[in-house]
Amino acid sequence: MSETAGGLREALAGLPDPRARRGVRHRLTVVVTAAVCAVVAGYRSYAAIAEWVADVPAPTALALGMTPDRRPSEAMIRRLLQAMDPQLLTAAIGVWLAGRTTAATPQAIAVDGKALRGSRTPDTPARHVMAACDQATGVVLGSIDVDGKTNEITRFAPLLDQLADLRNTVITADALHCQREHVTYLAQRGAHWILTVKGNQPHLHAQLTALPWRAVPDATRDTDRGHGRREIRSCKILSISTGIDFPNAAQAIQIRRRRRRLDQPKRFATETVYAITDLRVHQAKPAQLAAWIRGHWSIENKVHWVRDVTYDEDRSQIRTGTGPEVMAALRNAAIGALRLTGVTNIAAANRHHARDSTRPLALLGIT
Repeated sequence: MSETAGGLREALAGLPDPRARRGVRHRLTVVVTAAVCAVVAGYRSYAAIAEWVADVPAPTALALGMTPDRRPSEAMIRRLLQAMDPQLLTAAIGVWLAGRTTAATPQAIAVDGKALRGSRTPDTPARHVMAACDQATGVVLGSIDVDGKTNEITRFAPLLDQLADLRNTVITADALHCQREHVTYLAQRGAHWILTVKGNQPHLHAQLTALPWRAVPDATRDTDRGHGRREIRSCKILSISTGIDFPNAAQAIQIRRRRRRLDQPKRFATETVYAITDLRVHQAKPAQLAAWIRGHWSIENKVHWVRDVTYDEDRSQIRTGTGPEVMAALRNAAIGALRLTGVTNIAAANRHHARDSTRPLALLGIT
């Protein structure tokens, strides 16, 4: 059957197959596409993916590119997925998902890391990956491993090197990435940035806290409810042409968050966070800056929380080879594809796609 234009199989066609050519019965595109279909339906492990493949009706198997009487086994799926290059897989999926959005390039990209806690063994620490996510959709556009010999800081530029065009894009990152080398790199790529500032930059943090915030009115203020709590956020913004020891910093931002649990209405917890940006007043309105900062934090809910809670990633027993990172990429693919259809409840969407094997195929552009 021919590849569907714009479908996932077409996007995966250029990936290198780590297997020896001799004896290959199922193409890489067939196995990986079937695995993503199974993950869309809520399946979490190699064995579960193999069960989904074994149970789908013959027409679904044919549409996936396999014969009904010869389907990939659990051992074959496991060996392939734990040998694949997760960065190339994520990049291919990211290009495919980006092509399904209305905008040519995302306005804001959040850079954030996550530990794969289930990959920890008595002898090795948990694997760690860092991803670049489109804030608006929650789609993971690129991903890179952070092994025990390095850290997120040194992997920042290699991660964003996976994205072809960053011009006029806003990169948001947490305090760990408030580094001079990072802003130099982003300037070379034509990107803007918003960086959180905390204690890892004590001199810069002291300069920001010393600014005359009391005399500055709130630029934005909003209230949100969710996860059994209420949060009130206020944002103040100051232009900083001089006095801040950080290259290209144009504005300073103070965010105050007051939270209370809905069952404890009189007990508030207050947190004050500072950020800096190279965006000038005429380039972004206060409401837009506040939305981008809030959008960075929302990646936890859109991606990481779903992988931990819905897909139970932290208890996954997949540990061999690149298996943990590849499975994370498959989960990101499923979440991203579902998000682009307007889905907000991933668990409910998993159940919906589990009830009919043709639904994941339609979602991934397979006919």
